Amino acid sequence: MRSAGLRGTRLRGAGFRGTGFRSNGFRAVLFAVPLTLTLGLLGTAAVPAGAAGSHTSRPGKSLTCQGRGVDPHALVRHRAETVIHAPLSTIWKLQTDVEHWPSWQVPVTAVERLDHGPFRTGSAFRWTTPVPPNPSTPATGLEITSTVRQIERDSCLRWTGPAIGEGLRIDGVHVWNFTQIKGGGVRVSTEETHTGAQVEADVPTATKILREGLEAWLRNLKSAAEARAQHPPH
Repeated sequence: MRSAGLRGTRLRGAGFRGTGFRSNGFRAVLFAVPLTLTLGLLGTAAVPAGAAGSHTSRPGKSLTCQGRGVDPHALVRHRAETVIHAPLSTIWKLQTDVEHWPSWQVPVTAVERLDHGPFRTGSAFRWTTPVPPNPSTPATGLEITSTVRQIERDSCLRWTGPAIGEGLRIDGVHVWNFTQIKGGGVRVSTEETHTGAQVEADVPTATKILREGLEAWLRNLKSAAEARAQHPPH
């Protein structure tokens, strides 16, 4: 959920129930904003396929964290991965220190932890990203409230939650896996699903936007982690 992943509440499992938008209006909103965060909801501008450092998408068995995965019935879904040449601890810190997301994810304008202490099961955070004006809707912002459902340090994350804007609601699920690989580096894999009447009204478009958002998130994470590995903060 940009899943999204808008990031934070994976914008998977997204639903726009009761908004009154037509499917073409929804399409305009989606193209205006590269939703994570999944969604998934939520990310940065899309990166052309094949660009340096981009990840590859892999089909197959869904990702899980402590046995829980994305919505198995969702029509809108995407899975992607990249290899990051940085310590796993650095990557994990960037991903879970959610209050500092705006420092490396340009579309994330603000993040607020709704609990205190270590990032853990039950931790929740609220974050925002702007939605530019388009022919169907005025300029607005999405407020995403993500809740961590499963977490295993340096291994996996799964969170869910709604993204809400003016006349707009998305619900999502977002899973992340982190795996050290032979020869160095960490494979970061992510999967997100979206559901709901409006995303299901145009599955190809919704899937395209989800894919672009996840690719952007992975690219930003890779860039930030590798830069930090080369120049550790003092």
